[in-house]
Amino acid sequence: MMSAETNRDIAQVSKQIQAIRGMNDCLPEQSGLWQWVEQTIRDVVKSYGYQEIRTPVVESTELFKRSIGEVTDIVEKEMYTFEDRNGDSLTLRPEGTASCVRAGNEHGLLYNQQQRLWYMGPMFRHERPQKGRYRQFHQFGVETFGLAGPDIDVEVILMTARLWQKFGMADKVSLEINSLGSSEARANYRDALVAFLSQHAEQLDEDSKRRMTTNPLRVLDSKNPDVQALLKDAPDLLDYLDEESKQHFDLLCERLTQAGIQFRVNSRLVRGLDYYNRTVFEWVTDALGAQGTVCAGGRYDGLVEQLGGKTTPAVGFAMGLERLVLLLESLQLVQLPPEVDVYLSLLGEKAEAFGLTLAESLRDAVPGLKLQTHCGGGNLKKQMKRADKSGAGIALIIGEQEVEAAVAGVKYLREDKPQLQVSIEQLPSLLSDVLKQNH
Repeated sequence: MMSAETNRDIAQVSKQIQAIRGMNDCLPEQSGLWQWVEQTIRDVVKSYGYQEIRTPVVESTELFKRSIGEVTDIVEKEMYTFEDRNGDSLTLRPEGTASCVRAGNEHGLLYNQQQRLWYMGPMFRHERPQKGRYRQFHQFGVETFGLAGPDIDVEVILMTARLWQKFGMADKVSLEINSLGSSEARANYRDALVAFLSQHAEQLDEDSKRRMTTNPLRVLDSKNPDVQALLKDAPDLLDYLDEESKQHFDLLCERLTQAGIQFRVNSRLVRGLDYYNRTVFEWVTDALGAQGTVCAGGRYDGLVEQLGGKTTPAVGFAMGLERLVLLLESLQLVQLPPEVDVYLSLLGEKAEAFGLTLAESLRDAVPGLKLQTHCGGGNLKKQMKRADKSGAGIALIIGEQEVEAAVAGVKYLREDKPQLQVSIEQLPSLLSDVLKQNH
């Protein structure tokens, strides 16, 4: 007779293992949309002459403490940090900019050079999972280095605008911009903001009180309506800009207007991290309910030096792909081509032997053709069910008689057309037409 402990061990072994909360599988019916989004992004950044950089998923914890700051929510609460066997503190990357700068410094890509880089991949933050926000999430980002003028700021904003056009959602997002000025101007504004908040401390919630001492500009991001009402009388950041930053911002606005980009100047738009300066921008939408940020960017001329490099101007942006995919799904904007163009049905041993070779020759003859060959046998009815489920537009039917006659039956699965027979020699021409129609 087994002990209670043995029974418990067996139960634990037999219990189905599930994904970690907030870290999701991308199933086959979802992967087509993800692939389309990723390829669209690659096509757009390529059209601007940007180069891909791929950095490790795991970095030294010190990288994020120095870049993001030890008193931020990300470092204090959200990072996946652990010690390896050597006792080194490592962290799963929570964002991509710091890794990009670290790689640029390490490999000598930044000093006295111009770089236009992009990346795409998984990031990790231990926060409460919710719709469009997960513990493992995917981010696309662009980082440029060595260019100090507003022209590159305009270019990265134009790139994001082109992405919205490609995704068919240009009318669903709006652009907000602001300037944080120089580091000195920002520090002066921070002092004025703290002085104002201190006078109204009793009206602040606990989160704002904490931020007032650690990261005052983040109080401007408060979602508390009472705090937002109070901030209407707060000092205006734009009043504290230095003259050079004013000129930079005025030229940015002028160039965006010339390019036909509509925007709203939002003087409450900030970044909580000290290395940000001058231009900041966000693309926001209310298509998912409450207004949410789809893409955020800005200039961070202080970060390269903060991470051990030489002073280097930089500007970039990042967007979460989960939220973007969710937005595209909710708007029902994307009509993807079928995963399978043609289903090859094979009836009998001779047809099966002939069919696999035929499928290879058709893939050679019609590049880009998505042809799925039936495997596992079965009668015609069963195979046609599989053909229909594949999403293919047509089925090619080959039995022993068709092998002898060197022909294939052609059955249209999505159109009201009669079934016909086509010689094997004519199949490439027919399938080329099918491919053009599907794509």
